[in-house]
Amino acid sequence: MQEQNENITNSDQQTQNKMLQGSAWMTAGSILSRILGAIYIIPWSIWFGAFYLQANALYVQGYNIYSMFLIISIAGIPSAIAKEVAHYNALNEYGISLRLYKRGLVLSFTTGIICALALYFGAPLLDNGNPNVIPVIRSLSWAVLIIPTMSLTRGYFQGFQDMAPSAISQFAEQLFRVIYMLVTAFFIMRVIHGNWTTAVTQSTFAAFIGSLAGLIILGIYYLKRRKYYSHLIENSNNKIHVNANHLYKEIISQAIPFIILGAGITIFQLIDQYTFFDVMKISTNYPMNVLNKLYAIFAGNANKLIMITISLASAMAITVVPLLSEAFTKNDKKGISHQLSNGFILFSFVMIPAALGMTAVSGPLNRVFYGTGYNHLSANVLAFSSIVSILFGLFTVISAMMQGISQNKLAVKYFIYGTIAKILAQVPMILIFGTFGPLIASAIGFLVANGLIIKSLDNQFGFRSYQMLEKLNFIFIFSLVTYLVALATVYLGNTVVGIFTNSYSRVGSFIVVALAVIVGGFIYSYLSLKSRIADYVIGHQSDKLRKMLHIK
Repeated sequence: MQEQNENITNSDQQTQNKMLQGSAWMTAGSILSRILGAIYIIPWSIWFGAFYLQANALYVQGYNIYSMFLIISIAGIPSAIAKEVAHYNALNEYGISLRLYKRGLVLSFTTGIICALALYFGAPLLDNGNPNVIPVIRSLSWAVLIIPTMSLTRGYFQGFQDMAPSAISQFAEQLFRVIYMLVTAFFIMRVIHGNWTTAVTQSTFAAFIGSLAGLIILGIYYLKRRKYYSHLIENSNNKIHVNANHLYKEIISQAIPFIILGAGITIFQLIDQYTFFDVMKISTNYPMNVLNKLYAIFAGNANKLIMITISLASAMAITVVPLLSEAFTKNDKKGISHQLSNGFILFSFVMIPAALGMTAVSGPLNRVFYGTGYNHLSANVLAFSSIVSILFGLFTVISAMMQGISQNKLAVKYFIYGTIAKILAQVPMILIFGTFGPLIASAIGFLVANGLIIKSLDNQFGFRSYQMLEKLNFIFIFSLVTYLVALATVYLGNTVVGIFTNSYSRVGSFIVVALAVIVGGFIYSYLSLKSRIADYVIGHQSDKLRKMLHIK
């Protein structure tokens, strides 16, 4: 009996280690990519000069439509493949996993071609009255051709809980995209003094350049691991036979809910894009160029920065799906409950302090990236967006949890309820709160969807234990303390930095942000390590950190 308990404990520890290792890789890759995707804005905005907000509004409008088509072209297949590969791997049927991947390649290649053609030729129907959007959309259609195949391959690796290829290819994709964007923007705007819409079109075409680089990286990893996968297939049980049509049926049945749920944030953004301008025209007398600037502030500027913190949740969500699927395959209800608790704690541990921290430094952070134009409004929108991002990130995690336990239809149902709430709130919120209106409506929509999903999970698996709630309370308190310390550091930093240089310049604001991040980060780390909350999240690594920081 004691030996059995030890085996269960070891199994739990191995599962948690898998989750932590996977989360570390995906979080690192996602965070580095998001940071790179935000930092490029500084030189990009300088080179566009007075045209920056107009350019960013055009960029965002094109990208929102592209994101929707991309999600449809990917069709949820990568996440579905990751889930199904994890399922068959748990049964020691690695041969079926490989067949799933090959069948998925056919599907992803086909949907990529169809959606790329639809995006290219359908661009005039999607421009929302702005003809400048058409070439931007068409430039993005090239990326739709190859990204589904790249994403599918990432899903295959993730099904083996092998997160390194996905993380590294994700970073390479972003790196080459940003390099192409900056080189073309500088050449068009500063060297030949060309048209700003042409520069934006090249900036969006960079998505194709980046995705090509990411696909090459994944191909290299696949070739390196081919012998290992062949060995697993040779030693499989090979007791289950699944015909080709059944494999397609499995992929598609799993993929459709992934499309809807994976597009959740994008769907909300498209609702904003196709309602904000019309409602604001009714309620204000602002000209179109001002409306474009206001749209860019909340849908472009703030969104780029909060996606850095949301990417933390996305990375963890991808890790949770195959692990939950494995527990679900084994009909391990206790294991499912344990993994759900792990997911919530890990999400809260990084997401809440990151979001509150960004709120604290919203003023100087906004100046670092976007300068002083519309400064007070931009800073306030960023602060509010940072709080709302917790709800966005939470939806990403818990919808992935629902998919991991094969409750896709129920998750879609709850998301539809949330979308209805968003639509009903959209117009009155914009009429009352203007630029903040779409964000408030999105918060209401995700509150509805998140509340229904959490209630359903708790009713089924009872994951809300005293231990979990206690840890969440500590995390919230530590995050609040960190927020107050970071906020105080910003005020003090503005005064001190102002003695030596203009604290409201880009350089001065960067110094203030850096000080706040260092002080706030240290406080949160100290409290987490001192209270042993960090042990639950990062395991034995916390002992090393305590020794380094001389914490008892």
